[in-house]
Amino acid sequence: MLEWGDFMKSRLIRIILSALIWIVAALIGPNQNWVYLSLFLVGYAIIGWDIIWNAIRNISRANVFDENFLMSIATIGAFIIGEYPEGVAVMLFYQIGELFQDYAVDRSRRSIAELMDIRPEFANVKVGDELISKDPDEVMPGDIIIIKAGERVPLDGIVREGQSFLDTSALTGESVPREVDIGDELLSGCINLNGVLTVEVTKEYGESTVSRILDLVENASSKKSSSERFITRFARYYTPVVVIIAVFLAILPPLFIDGAAFSDWFYRSLSFLVVSCPCALVISVPLSFFGGIGGASSRGILVKGGNYLEILAQANRIVFDKTGTLTKGVFRVQEIQPAEIEDSSQKLTKEELLELAALAEHYSNHPISLSLKQAYGQEIDASRITDMEEVTGHGVQAVVDGKVVLAGNYKLMDRNSISYPSREWIGTVVLVAVNGEYAGYIEIADEIKEDSSKAIKELKKAGIGQTFMLTGDNEVTARKVSEELGLDKYYAELLPEDKVEKLEELLAQPSSKTKLAFVGDGINDAPVLARADVGIAMGGLGSDAAIEAADVVIMTDEPSKIVTAIRIAKKTLGIAWQNIYLAIAVKLVVLILSAWGITTLWAAIFADVGVTVIAVLNSLRALNVNNL
Repeated sequence: MLEWGDFMKSRLIRIILSALIWIVAALIGPNQNWVYLSLFLVGYAIIGWDIIWNAIRNISRANVFDENFLMSIATIGAFIIGEYPEGVAVMLFYQIGELFQDYAVDRSRRSIAELMDIRPEFANVKVGDELISKDPDEVMPGDIIIIKAGERVPLDGIVREGQSFLDTSALTGESVPREVDIGDELLSGCINLNGVLTVEVTKEYGESTVSRILDLVENASSKKSSSERFITRFARYYTPVVVIIAVFLAILPPLFIDGAAFSDWFYRSLSFLVVSCPCALVISVPLSFFGGIGGASSRGILVKGGNYLEILAQANRIVFDKTGTLTKGVFRVQEIQPAEIEDSSQKLTKEELLELAALAEHYSNHPISLSLKQAYGQEIDASRITDMEEVTGHGVQAVVDGKVVLAGNYKLMDRNSISYPSREWIGTVVLVAVNGEYAGYIEIADEIKEDSSKAIKELKKAGIGQTFMLTGDNEVTARKVSEELGLDKYYAELLPEDKVEKLEELLAQPSSKTKLAFVGDGINDAPVLARADVGIAMGGLGSDAAIEAADVVIMTDEPSKIVTAIRIAKKTLGIAWQNIYLAIAVKLVVLILSAWGITTLWAAIFADVGVTVIAVLNSLRALNVNNL
């Protein structure tokens, strides 16, 4: 079987050889009739045998009306009426167009194939004092692997020993190396640049970052945009219609018009057939979206299909989650304030209040819980904790040292009929109650990401009409973040189900003719990501559930990459429609002129092959996303 490069060389050799024979035959001229005809037949056989064979094979499979059939009928017909040069030329230029098309598709595939290089070939598993090289599929969570300098990280894990810099460009598109140390999370697909790392594997290969990325990219082309589906439907009905018209054009005028010559109208019908081939549409539109997906991948933006790229280009409203999306999602304890109690012997110290809250939150992985445990800074004795219950959107309840401890927001206090002082907290506050009595609060603050403000401003410039924020955080914090970033509107103190309801309200607004995008990163964002017209997940720190539910994944966790994604989408959609308008306009004009006998097969060749080449070359622009 021929490799791709050999196949391209073979086609190029056939084109050159056929073109040389065509030139020789044209120089000999029709005076040497048999030599003249024989040379064109040889040239035609060299350049067109595969097209004719494909047409015959497709007809045997009941797939009659395709470009192979149109090219075969048009060129064989040209030989029948004695137009040998044009018959060979039609096939010759068609093959040149196919060469350009294949080159363009190959270039698009190569741009995405570069991403495929992140697939790890092996993992060095530590078994006792030995290192055993295994296939990443064979490594299980809990195994210890060693990653040497220059090696690709094969699986997701936690650094247990060592320090190094990672090249994350294959995942994020960013060229600046990332430093990792003991305790840091490691994502598969990165390259270890210098030190030796000892890593504890946390996920099987099938669930790892690199595996998910490869799966997303490989399956993206299967999800067609509405533009691509329109072209597919258009070609299905368009091709048989023009074949029928071409038959009528060849037969009816000589029967009903005095002096009409069959050869003249047959020639017109051949031109009509050549022009009618929808190659430019069928090839260039999917190629545009394929290029857009590949270009986005190179910038650390994974789009799961051309349909999502198209919706993203049409989005006019964007709804953001707050924590982990617009903010870093890294909470720090800012203030610890025990409750004022008359009996000082019952009053907790700051250290005791923090200890109770950290113990109660021990089994929770919520960012707030993690910040409490980090601030506590001591190893937690799990035997002191019983009956822990996490109340979604409220907080936790647990029995610590025999005391019933509640740690959460004011909703948790209200739910348990516990009175607490009313005041405005700037950050996120954890109210603590012990045995049904308010015991104090711990204030935690999150930081806004460095480029969040820039992202909102750039989104406005990119044509986004409205920006919203949905958050479970309190009113004061939500208002502060919204004002600082310049958002149009915010909705605070929402439970996960409230977020879905609020999104439904936004979708039902009179402006709902425009597309709405939602950006989030947490497990509780998964339902909203799935419900939005297009869901965008932060893939670096985002949960697996959010990434699975999303249609677009930002691998760098940078909100500003959303602007890049929208610009890539708009550019891609613009290129696709440019190709549609160009192809249809030129074909309609030349079809009409061919039917009236004003044009020759040469004009038909341009309307088919020429437009295809122009459209394909235009589609290649979708790959260039560096200056967006």
